[in-house]
Amino acid sequence: MSPSRTARAPASSRQTTRKTSSKPARRVVLLVATRKGAWLFHSDAKRKTWTVDGPHFLGHTISHLVLDPRDGRTLLAAAKTGHLGPTIFRSINLGRSWKEAAQPPAFAAPAAGSSLPARSVDHSFWLTPGHASEPGRWYVGTSPQGLFRSEDGGERWTPLASVNDSAQFREWMGSAQDGTPDGPKLHSVIVDPRDPQHLYFGMSGGGVHESRDGGASWSPLIQGMEVVGGFDPSTITFHDPHCLRICPTQPDRLYQQNHCGIYRLDRTGRPADDVWQRIGRKMPKRVGDIGFPMVVHPRDPDTAWVFPMDGQDVWPRTAPGGQPAAYITRNAGKTWQRLDEGLPEHQAWWTIKRQAMTVDAQAKPALYLGTTSGELWIGRDEGAKWQNIARHLPEIYAVEVAELDDPA
Repeated sequence: MSPSRTARAPASSRQTTRKTSSKPARRVVLLVATRKGAWLFHSDAKRKTWTVDGPHFLGHTISHLVLDPRDGRTLLAAAKTGHLGPTIFRSINLGRSWKEAAQPPAFAAPAAGSSLPARSVDHSFWLTPGHASEPGRWYVGTSPQGLFRSEDGGERWTPLASVNDSAQFREWMGSAQDGTPDGPKLHSVIVDPRDPQHLYFGMSGGGVHESRDGGASWSPLIQGMEVVGGFDPSTITFHDPHCLRICPTQPDRLYQQNHCGIYRLDRTGRPADDVWQRIGRKMPKRVGDIGFPMVVHPRDPDTAWVFPMDGQDVWPRTAPGGQPAAYITRNAGKTWQRLDEGLPEHQAWWTIKRQAMTVDAQAKPALYLGTTSGELWIGRDEGAKWQNIARHLPEIYAVEVAELDDPA
């Protein structure tokens, strides 16, 4: 681990921080996972200057770094450690020390007489803490597509046979070479904040799926979704969700960034009426509605953000026209507004991966994003004004934010 350094905003935006209250100060921690390690960026509630802690795991591929909101100190890192393969690392002191999982995610051997081929985990990709009522429970989605659960805070992981060993799911997962550059993935594992038995996940490819019995059984959730032209939308294999989000204060509303557009689903309690609506058609036509990340407001279910990329036939995976911007809707997708103040105006040929944009929960939330060119940005005032936090990091795979009380 390198010595901590302080990354300062431009002089025009620096402010002197003074204590004006006896209440515990809040601090913000950005958790940045990259192709060659992980970094933690610490700031106070004003988010003007940042103290850099890292690199952790230099040279290892870190797909996701997540802080457990139930205790505010346990970190899990989904790592691929070079020739040693995939694993999970755990810290119980906010990254000061790490310990490898005693039993990392691994697929079970096929049952005797099974026609399903054996599989190996290439890398763990998406980490999700369990419900607030289930301390110690975590979920992880892998590549190739698999779902695993831990009951002891990430020490030991067991496969969910209902997904991993299902012949039907294997068919939906398609080929191990589905066109995703670094392999197909199970991602966007969601736990309904009202009910720990109610789960969702997305598969790229393989569609969105829902369980109401804690993962014992699953149902596809694809009504209204489009697929690439020439393919049959009733075939679940062809569905390619990029990112799925649930609204914290209105959990019956879901948003989705898909290979084929931006969607919203308002659950009705009647399965036949649960149809995804393509709200991305209101995006500017020259930009389109193709991208990877999707972020929802912590309190307002009508507000969400996306970060489009060039969705031409060859999929260059860059900002459209080399002019990156986030887009916000404040009316559940009826209209969209471009947010680019402070971002490069031209010749910026990077994009944002599906886990690399997030939002904090302050009174006036800020967005955070990490780019494929290794830049970390903050979008103040809900993304209205962008400012660079760090440059020259490795390619950024994921950005998460946590807000903690400073110790007395």
